[in-house]
Amino acid sequence: MSTIDLTPLYRTMVGFDRMANMIDSASRLDGAQGYPPYNIERVGDDQFAIEIAVAGFGEDDLEIETKDGLLTVAGRKGDPEANSEREFLHRGIAERGFLRRFQLADHVVVTGAELRNGLLRVELLRELPEAKKPRKIAIGQASAQKGTKPKLIEDGDKSAA
Repeated sequence: MSTIDLTPLYRTMVGFDRMANMIDSASRLDGAQGYPPYNIERVGDDQFAIEIAVAGFGEDDLEIETKDGLLTVAGRKGDPEANSEREFLHRGIAERGFLRRFQLADHVVVTGAELRNGLLRVELLRELPEAKKPRKIAIGQASAQKGTKPKLIEDGDKSAA
């Protein structure tokens, strides 16, 4: 992937530097990395799942970690030379170690992981705090209580002075 110059974003958009940094780092993280293949699925409005094809890996060979909004999935196989009694005529199942990183949005947490039929499924949930959730505002009286007169800040009629 060619590099993208994000300098114009930094000059014209105030307060969006974090987003520009995330775009820049995401382009460097994934690069030409294609192993292992994965899917990202929307399960519900605030639920997601990442499925990673990890054929040949067991639960003890996989490590899942989240830190500062970054989900890291690593796979490490034991020494392949340890099984020297096996003689392969063709070896097409990749059992090499891998490291996959996914940048998580704010308030997205990992709720579980499951390994079944060679697929590692990582469940994610967006948990917005109450203060961040959208809320409906009723149209009606402003914050002034009924029966009270609004406070006059400045009289527009200056002729009396």
